[in-house]
Amino acid sequence: MSNPVFFTPAGSLSHVAPGTNFVLEGPEARHAVTVKRLAVGESVDIADGAGARLTGVVAEATPGALTVTATDIVFEAQPDVRLVLVQALAKGDRDELAIETATELGIDAVIPWQSERSIVRWKAERAAKAHAKWESVVTAAAKQARRAWVPPVRPIVDSSGLVKAVAEADLAVILHEDAKNPLREVLERLDVNGASPSEVLLIVGPEGGISPREVTRLSDAGAVTALLGHHVLRSSTAGPAAVVLASDVLGRW
Repeated sequence: MSNPVFFTPAGSLSHVAPGTNFVLEGPEARHAVTVKRLAVGESVDIADGAGARLTGVVAEATPGALTVTATDIVFEAQPDVRLVLVQALAKGDRDELAIETATELGIDAVIPWQSERSIVRWKAERAAKAHAKWESVVTAAAKQARRAWVPPVRPIVDSSGLVKAVAEADLAVILHEDAKNPLREVLERLDVNGASPSEVLLIVGPEGGISPREVTRLSDAGAVTALLGHHVLRSSTAGPAAVVLASDVLGRW
């Protein structure tokens, strides 16, 4: 069974070498000791959320601190082509389910999108709390998946902001049921060994779908439409399904 993973701030593992001790403190330490009940002699991984991973053995466990003797330190590089999920806000926590599952499957970043048809609205006082909730969901999913990288949740964009992001992106793909080209074919045309894009935006609409006006604006900015499959998927399912397919095509799995 793989080691449990606990997170520490980015960069905090830079001074650790095999054979030395690292002390994990705060909420993660309390969770490790009081919830997971880790004991002296057990193996554990500590990641900084930015690619660094310490593997070690628990040397001391107290409610406020977990002391781990490092046996190995590795840095996991990001993939050549990063996948970014642009997830429209959706009702019933379907958007949170989407980013949770996509994180477990390997998404590299998340962009919340306030689309024209999004029923949920991140208004002024709610926006910061909602964004923090998404960050919490992504962090928990990364921990569950034993990832060394925690995908960043970028600032929320409206449709105009997304048009700008698409114009600046290497490649942006709108997942749409009326598209003619399958997503696999769109991705297989990428030259992953040469001048490939460094990021691919996978754009998912809300439960009501992406409006025709938004499709036109995004397409004019450079996005391409792609068909994910024979069935129309929910907002909570489309993104994770696209991550699975893209990971296979790009050789990430």
